[in-house]
Amino acid sequence: MTASTFAAPDPNFHIYLAFGQSNMEGQGDIGNEDKNVDERFQLLWSADGGSCNQGASKGKWIKAVPPLAHCQGAKLGPADYFGRTMVEKTDSKIKVGIISVAVAGCSIKLFDKDNYKSYVSSQQGQSWMIQRINAYGGNPYGRLIEMAKKAQEDGVIKGIIFHQGETDAGDGGWPSAVKKVYDNIIKDLGLGNDIPFLAGEVLRSGVSSGANNNIAKLPQQSNNFYVISSEGFNQALGDGQNVHFTSQEYRDFGKRYAEKMIEVLGDKLKPAEGSEPPASSDSPASSSSSGTESVASSSSSSGGHHHHHSSSSISGDQPSSAASSSSDAVLANSSSSSAPNAIPAMAKPFVMAGNAQVFDMQGKYLGTVELASGASLKEIVAAKFQRSGKYLLRQDTAVKVISVEKR
Repeated sequence: MTASTFAAPDPNFHIYLAFGQSNMEGQGDIGNEDKNVDERFQLLWSADGGSCNQGASKGKWIKAVPPLAHCQGAKLGPADYFGRTMVEKTDSKIKVGIISVAVAGCSIKLFDKDNYKSYVSSQQGQSWMIQRINAYGGNPYGRLIEMAKKAQEDGVIKGIIFHQGETDAGDGGWPSAVKKVYDNIIKDLGLGNDIPFLAGEVLRSGVSSGANNNIAKLPQQSNNFYVISSEGFNQALGDGQNVHFTSQEYRDFGKRYAEKMIEVLGDKLKPAEGSEPPASSDSPASSSSSGTESVASSSSSSGGHHHHHSSSSISGDQPSSAASSSSDAVLANSSSSSAPNAIPAMAKPFVMAGNAQVFDMQGKYLGTVELASGASLKEIVAAKFQRSGKYLLRQDTAVKVISVEKR
């Protein structure tokens, strides 16, 4: 019997999703000042091919040097200085990660998981757009969710930033279409019902300025929706399209997004108790020992680290019998060198609201469960996974082992 270590997602690694069309891709020229990025601002590269960004490959965390979206013409955009400002204005224990998926010229229909294929088919004549779509495996929404699930192994998704609508300026159904995409993201990632969604206005002096009429209606769709003003941004990038912002306006726009996110999240941006400042590293995973709870569990295998199992689907696999036989002391403080950061089982009590992440005893991420008052943790896990065994639940800094017996 050997002890293995499981690193749970770091509650102090705050992740944000960014998606949209060309202004979210970023069309501003990247200056020397834009290449100097704090180590605490990380990017999970989401596109196929990363030759334009040193060290970039799909599913890998790198320092968030622009471009953030892909190598098919993306440049400097609002997500760049959104992340930089979040790092600058939050506690030094907090790391910020971003996932960017954006396709120039696209309609919101491209992010409709049920109907995107017909939209892609209708755009086959737009080779530049198809090239960008193909950089995301032909399904940008699917890639966003795939990368977000991977990111949830390392940190906690805190919010979404969005810039799209120019292409749909004349579509009165756009606000509800955006809400559908948001609802799908929340459901597909098992997120809580309080994730902020920040949508930026389009260029007020541009040819698509009418889209701001639609954007203004977004807060009617959800209390979680907020509009980020483009007031004062009227120079327009000199590319002949009269729809894109200048590099400086992208920088300022990103700061506006961040300031609003900080206002909305408030105390949710405070570092989790008992966590150390993250180590300087290009990879959040490699610094997880400094900001992450570790849980020692017994295993009949020869040890091994199971942190990066794919979480693209909920697994119903039964935890191994060896793991199931271990006691609830699995979460107690351990003097073992293999688990230097193990924490007490109830460092913080569970709140029976929101969601909890579920792992098997080898550290494989199984999915999330929704916590509700009036039901026990055991009942909730049993209803979701339908198999006997031991499961590890995590909610912020609260961790607990649940034994389930199905009859």
